[in-house]
Amino acid sequence: MKALDIEAVQAFVLVADLVSFTRAAEAMDSTQSAVSLKIKRLEDGLGRRLFERTPRRVRLTAAGELFLERARTLIAAHSNALDAFAAERRRLVVGISDHAVGAELPLLLQRVKRADPNLLLEMRVGSSRDLLAAFDDGALDAAVVMGHDAGRRGGEVLLAEAFGWMAARDFTHRPGDPIPLAAQSDYCGMRSMGVAALDNAGIPWTEVFVGGGVGTIAAAVSAGIAVAVLGRRVAPRDSIDLGPSLGLPALPPRDLVLYASLSDPVARQSLKTLAAAIRSTAG
Repeated sequence: MKALDIEAVQAFVLVADLVSFTRAAEAMDSTQSAVSLKIKRLEDGLGRRLFERTPRRVRLTAAGELFLERARTLIAAHSNALDAFAAERRRLVVGISDHAVGAELPLLLQRVKRADPNLLLEMRVGSSRDLLAAFDDGALDAAVVMGHDAGRRGGEVLLAEAFGWMAARDFTHRPGDPIPLAAQSDYCGMRSMGVAALDNAGIPWTEVFVGGGVGTIAAAVSAGIAVAVLGRRVAPRDSIDLGPSLGLPALPPRDLVLYASLSDPVARQSLKTLAAAIRSTAG
């Protein structure tokens, strides 16, 4: 058996983690065809098929499952060997909008850490407005925020976030009553979007819960006490979009935008992995 190509092994692990050849290519700053070729050569060298591929799905074969943890160990050892000459530990400070992260946050962190085990990742979750201010002040290396400011340039659009009027499955609303809303403070962009949509449609509403973050808003939704404007991608898994059934106005999508200021190529690569992982949550 030939010696394993470490880049091919890295490509294999990224495809397995991101469940996508396209997202793995983004994380590696490569092309889908190049990643596919690396995987094909790795499979040929191992004499085993590692992935089952269909137009809509990628999944590990039994051989792929068996090889995955050993591949992770190999990559970690390779990274550790290279770090023998590193002057200092790499640090990456990233801010992410609280409207952009949900139950998948642990998975995002896991994927970034696996791609670079020696990276010191500092992550701050907050409002897009506060994170952009911190980024402009140099307190953040990168910020992943909702695109509110049409005049701001230089960001990379990661995905279009779709929003809905999210509520618990057993939520009930009597016709004619105001829509009970759960929202954040007045400066929250999502609150402003929802309230404006209701006002423009002439639909009465009342605020029944004010949260200190999207996590608390999601809790109010899951508790069945209110409806909230939340991204469908990050809304509680036990919630549904009641907009159509209640006759509520459609909500426009918002771009999720990455702003970055990095000179270290290794840190930039870790950020590419994070961006690809976020894109992979869109399905």
